[in-house]
Amino acid sequence: MKHVLNLLWFIFGGLHVAINWFLASLILAVTIVGLPWARAAFNIGVLSFLPFGSFVVSREDVTGKSDIGTGGLGLIGNILWAVLAGWWLFLIHFFYVIIFGVTIIGIPFALQHWKLAKLSFFPVGKKVV
Repeated sequence: MKHVLNLLWFIFGGLHVAINWFLASLILAVTIVGLPWARAAFNIGVLSFLPFGSFVVSREDVTGKSDIGTGGLGLIGNILWAVLAGWWLFLIHFFYVIIFGVTIIGIPFALQHWKLAKLSFFPVGKKVV
């Protein structure tokens, strides 16, 4: 079932969303200062291709130890990310949440967009499993 949902996701907006994440990653990689966030944006772009069956968790929960992205510097990085890039990615996902959420058949897609919308504010220190 998740394969069918991922295929429908890709057709009905997943490609558009992934392109936006990859664009954000590219822009961040070009600016030397944005390199720490470019990897997070790229990983979320990959997630936005096939979100069904994937979960986002803290890297600390996966590895069992704290690192630079899950500590205080990660919080600062997430705040900077939210102000500089996260808000427009959030708006794209939130637009899709509203569009898909008004129909019963679109609710699973709205929930996936909501997962990505929340992640667009705080991507640093997260891992896709």
